[in-house]
Amino acid sequence: MIYRIIAILALAALLIGVVVLSGGERQGAAPVTVEAPSDPGYSARKARLVQTGADGQPLYTLDAEEVQQQPQTNVIDMQTVALGFRDASGDQWTAHGNHGELAQNSGIIKLDGAVRVLGTLPGTQEPAQFLTEHLAFDTNTQVVATRDPVTFVMTGRRLEAQGLVANLKEHRVQLQSAVHGTYGR
Repeated sequence: MIYRIIAILALAALLIGVVVLSGGERQGAAPVTVEAPSDPGYSARKARLVQTGADGQPLYTLDAEEVQQQPQTNVIDMQTVALGFRDASGDQWTAHGNHGELAQNSGIIKLDGAVRVLGTLPGTQEPAQFLTEHLAFDTNTQVVATRDPVTFVMTGRRLEAQGLVANLKEHRVQLQSAVHGTYGR
């Protein structure tokens, strides 16, 4: 008879254990939230980005040692950048910088760190060079601009200024305030 009581108690304990363990959520258990993983964006080494116009011809090319998309900010970061573009006369220009940034769908490319822009000024057929630390190029309006100190070099002559606006469509280069240097033959 004792064996029957022990067997009934063991069966009752088993049933209670199954009910407790398979029951609803326990009190005090923290709810588990599962978040979708964030979009890491893309990255590449020795990348080339080409923006083409409606005619299929390249408007500009961007070459970079490293490219990293930042999807949270819609910005593309670039290291060791070379930008190639043509002005309204068809003359080729290049711009180089240690770092670059392109906000998606903005058309504005920002370069910084030992920025060097090389090209031929329309009507002169002489090479020109702009040297600065920060520069922005608006691919839609073809305007190159900086508010930083800039050195303009053409045929061995140097002009230094605080800021520059070069409108390549209108063939106009405007040095901003505090221009220093000599230019002439």
